[in-house]
Amino acid sequence: MKWIRPFIYSAGGILLAAALIRFIIAAGDSPALLLPEPMLGIPLRYAVLIAGGIELAAALICLFGRQIGFQAAWLAWLATNFVVFRIGLLLMHGHPQATCIGSLTDPLHLSRGTTGFIVGFMPFYLLLGSYAAAIWLWLTKEGRAAQLAVAKRGGDRRSRTVPAGFLKVSCPYCGGHIEFPAHGLGQTVACPHCTAMITLQKPDVP
Repeated sequence: MKWIRPFIYSAGGILLAAALIRFIIAAGDSPALLLPEPMLGIPLRYAVLIAGGIELAAALICLFGRQIGFQAAWLAWLATNFVVFRIGLLLMHGHPQATCIGSLTDPLHLSRGTTGFIVGFMPFYLLLGSYAAAIWLWLTKEGRAAQLAVAKRGGDRRSRTVPAGFLKVSCPYCGGHIEFPAHGLGQTVACPHCTAMITLQKPDVP
């Protein structure tokens, strides 16, 4: 679990940088900003501002939030939307440079070389990392809950005292505990847990 917090912080830094870049782009005077965004149908300038605002909110949650599960869920939602948006753009045969929402590469115009590959991989880094973090947190939460339940049952069993005049043995077939009057030693009875026939012998030490 120690890797999750550094991942959350790194994702927050990436999203903060991406949001600032989008705001700078939206403040420019490029004629392309007046064209409609292929997927949303609104001017590209507004689409870039919306994407930057969402990224800024996610960055602040990652950098200053305290609930790691909520942070991982936010990242998973945002990264999923990144990927779905890019897939939708490809299905519409849109050119990647016609928008800068579905990727962190397009605002930087780094589509070639090692730098372009690294920046282009960022959405998938966020997607894989956030889903891995969310699944890990869920599994560890379930595991802790199961351990607490087992410990509680064990504590309840240990805390139970055998009534006066009674003895306790364990069934050799199912391990269930059987309490019986002391005068029942030597008798053959059916285990109340598994119905196997057992002979009541010297009791276990509680």
